[in-house]
Amino acid sequence: MRQIVLDTETTGLEVRQGHRLIEIACVELVERRPTGRHWQTYLNPERAIDEGARQVTGIEDEFLLDKPFFADVADDFLAFIGDAELIIHNASFDVGFLDAELARVGAHLGCIGDRCRVIDTLAMARERYPGQRNSLDALCKRLGVDNSARDLHGGLIDAQLLADVYLAMTSGQVVLDLAFEGAHEEAGAAVLAPVTLLRRPRVLRADAAELAAHEQRLDALDKAAQSGSVWRRLERPEAVAAEA
Repeated sequence: MRQIVLDTETTGLEVRQGHRLIEIACVELVERRPTGRHWQTYLNPERAIDEGARQVTGIEDEFLLDKPFFADVADDFLAFIGDAELIIHNASFDVGFLDAELARVGAHLGCIGDRCRVIDTLAMARERYPGQRNSLDALCKRLGVDNSARDLHGGLIDAQLLADVYLAMTSGQVVLDLAFEGAHEEAGAAVLAPVTLLRRPRVLRADAAELAAHEQRLDALDKAAQSGSVWRRLERPEAVAAEA
């Protein structure tokens, strides 16, 4: 099975207000394994970037002036995703922008839903961890994915982190409810802590009365078993050897 983990960056939050894509990044998984193949491009959005988006991405308008328009890369992008399953965090946002860009190029390109099945990892996380923060950063922390290199939002690094998060969420290895992460860590520490014996354990040996009671019990077993009890036979290995 081929999957594409996809992330985009945009000039602003609302596609209906004419905001555009400024970056698309895709990371390939085959049979749930990263292949090392990716597809990424910056785009000239033909408009200014909102201040909020600029602060989040660190991308300046001037940086995008010599970058291709979406129409210039649409065929390459569609060829890379093919009919793969797309994995996207907050998929309605990214797909909405991609569909708007495809529509600008021409109706003949259709929309993302015509080509690919889409998995929304935000919806998946909300179902699995209700009532918790489910941003990409929060999921990285919860699932042990190292996101220390993520100073700003960037399409390619976010797609790579999302791939790790998706594989962790769906691997079956995280079996405890992570709403109790602190308790889980404490319990794990208690279970995994090495045991050190400070002194030799005291051995209690049977006294005469206990040995007599044991022999009486074996006599009763011998009487019930016509060939003698297993316990007595094991006490006399030469008898067992003779029977073999």
